[in-house]
Formats: sequence, structure tokens, C-alpha cells
Amino acid sequence: MTGYTNNLEKPNGIAYGKALRGFGVNLLVRNILASVQFEVEVLGVEQVYSNPDFAIMRYQDTEWMLHGDHTYHDNPLLGLTGDGAVRGVGCELRLYGIDPDAAADRARARGYTILAEAADKPHGLRESYLIDPDGYVWVPGVPRAD
Repeated sequence: MTGYTNNLEKPNGIAYGKALRGFGVNLLVRNILASVQFEVEVLGVEQVYSNPDFAIMRYQDTEWMLHGDHTYHDNPLLGLTGDGAVRGVGCELRLYGIDPDAAADRARARGYTILAEAADKPHGLRESYLIDPDGYVWVPGVPRAD
């Protein structure tokens, strides 16, 4: 998994923070590199930057962050993630334009949990529900063929 740490220069934290706009997502994870591996190999998203503490991920025009649990040692949020906690319950992380059948096949081949196989939904999308190493539910989807 160390292959997922890229050679890009580490972003300047202050400059990066000041540049953020709109809506942001930050996921606390047990192991940055395991989460990056899932997102790159199963979902096919881009790793912008990663190290064992922090990662920036991108899909199309959207970026999100991953922070290792150990970087939140003084943050009260960490207390809610206790050992065995299912993280992100009730939150679906949706990526539109990613083939849910192919993503589920990649997840299965790598031993990840598939909460729901790809299926056509009444709201016009074909989706699958995939669980990452920390229990976050990712929902790749495309418009239905009909």
C-alpha cells in the first residue's frame, strides 16, 4: 500500500485550508493508506496527495480529505469513533458516473464488503453500496439504461 503515497510536494496546510470553499468532507480513518487503496482501486478516484497522516482525494471537480485517527488526538470527535464503531452510519458517500457493477466486482475481488449489489433504483440510477475498511458506505452510480 505504500505505493499510494505519491511524490507530490506536501501541501501547505495553511494555504490549502484558506483555499477551501463550499461544502467539504473529511473522513477520520484508522489507516490512511488502506482507505486510499480502497478509493483508488475500487472506486477509481484520484489520489492527489497522501502520507500516513493525511490524504487528499479527488473525483471530477470534488475533493475530500482523509485524516488518520492519530492526528485527532486532541479533538473530541475521536472519542465517538471507538474501537469497533461503525463510522458514518446514515451517511451515503455518492459518486455519480462510476459504474456500480464494475466497482462491486473490484470490491469483491479485493475482499471488501458489498452491502448491496448493483441494482436499478426507482429514482433513475443504477447503484451499488460498498463498505470501505472503516465502515463508510460508498455508492457509485450511473443513470439506468432504460
